[in-house]
Amino acid sequence: MVSPGSLPTISAESRQIAAERFERANQVSASGNFDYAIQLLLICCKLDPGNFLFRQSLRRTQKAKFNNNLRGSRFAFLTTFRHWTRLKSAKRSRDYERVLQHGEQILSRNPWDIGAQMDMAESADALGLLDHAIFFLDQARQKSPKDATLNRALARLFEKRGNFAHAIVLWQLVREVAPSDVEAQHKAKDLAASETIARGGYKDADGKPGAHESSRLSQKAEAHASPQEAAEPPDRVSREAAPILARLDSNPTDAHLYIQLATVYQRGNQPDRARAALEQGLGPTSNDFRLQLELMEMDLETFRKNLALADKKIAKADAGEDDGRHSVEDLRRIRAKLAREINAREIELCRMRADRFPHDLGYRLELGIRFAAAEMLDEAIVELQQVRKEPRLLWKVAMHLGLCFNKRNNWRLAQRNFEEALAALPANEEEGRKEILYQLAIGSAESGELQKAIDLGHDLANIDFGFRDIGTLLDQWQERLREA
Repeated sequence: MVSPGSLPTISAESRQIAAERFERANQVSASGNFDYAIQLLLICCKLDPGNFLFRQSLRRTQKAKFNNNLRGSRFAFLTTFRHWTRLKSAKRSRDYERVLQHGEQILSRNPWDIGAQMDMAESADALGLLDHAIFFLDQARQKSPKDATLNRALARLFEKRGNFAHAIVLWQLVREVAPSDVEAQHKAKDLAASETIARGGYKDADGKPGAHESSRLSQKAEAHASPQEAAEPPDRVSREAAPILARLDSNPTDAHLYIQLATVYQRGNQPDRARAALEQGLGPTSNDFRLQLELMEMDLETFRKNLALADKKIAKADAGEDDGRHSVEDLRRIRAKLAREINAREIELCRMRADRFPHDLGYRLELGIRFAAAEMLDEAIVELQQVRKEPRLLWKVAMHLGLCFNKRNNWRLAQRNFEEALAALPANEEEGRKEILYQLAIGSAESGELQKAIDLGHDLANIDFGFRDIGTLLDQWQERLREA
């Protein structure tokens, strides 16, 4: 393994510039301007090469540019020759940071280039960026999930991080492709023992597994590695997974089985195994769309948990329970960035679903709502107007179009859509009725139609007098009308 290097200290000014470029990149990427977004994200990664979020966003945007075609530009091998020469030169001189920079230039033409990502993984590992190294190889596996060299390198990184479950899966894949590989033959058994030791904490006085315990655990690992010889899987999760694994042996191209297996692992609080199950299915199922969505949802869930954690810390800080590590302003900035990242990822998910299932206009509606939440009003209006032809969604579409036009300061179009939404509203949609009446009342008052605002406000107050501030607003409007 390469001896660890070190990254230069990042100045506060550089971090600020990178954060601003990153925010702008998310905006232009969501609007479909992938080339500009990639240039901005390349700057972010150059200014702060250890920032994992920048790297993930860059790769996601690079792939989106080529519509996830698994090959990139048709002439990538010609346009990347200069960067390949410089990458190899930087690698020979152990300038690992420059290896990452030139590697990203290559991946901007072909985000699935295995050679570039393997060189980048080696350099990231040398810089102490183990998560980055794993990320590079994991991305490379999407095109070549059974490549023995790739899986062997990634298995060693997972083992280095102590993620034995992932490493075991990868060594088994190496063994399938190369049955005579001596290292792969022994690794699955050895790592199964290591995983059990790590979970159970079986150690002697020196902090190492005792001789008797190691022997017993090795036997347990053998039983785990050879299910046909074991009397029963060792725990509940394994018992539930066993029949699914057996079905996968006979039908490895069934994407639904990989999703079922991942669900079992997630219920058992084993997210690493869940991800490994989904990733293992990408190759046999030719990158099945459902597996890709499940993996994206997994990534999103991590951000959502971080957002919930930020909310808790902000609540504690507001209550005076400050931990001293972050100011309330810092926490709010972190929360805002997390919210923007979640919305950007949700937009990408919705776009993928809408493009994949063009006849299900519910996905197009959801995409429009996500655009509106990101203040991308023109994009939202374009998407929402495509859903008008679906009668059962008309009231929702019209309501959200009204909100969009209202934000664009076009009350006439907003009013027209709110009134259309009210006319198409089902009788049992009380919450929707209250929201539309409120928006119509507010808009009418602001446009000078006080009597209409009061009438609409009374309609709302008759349903729910405590809805927002409608009671106070009615008093104000009536007072203004009397003064007029």
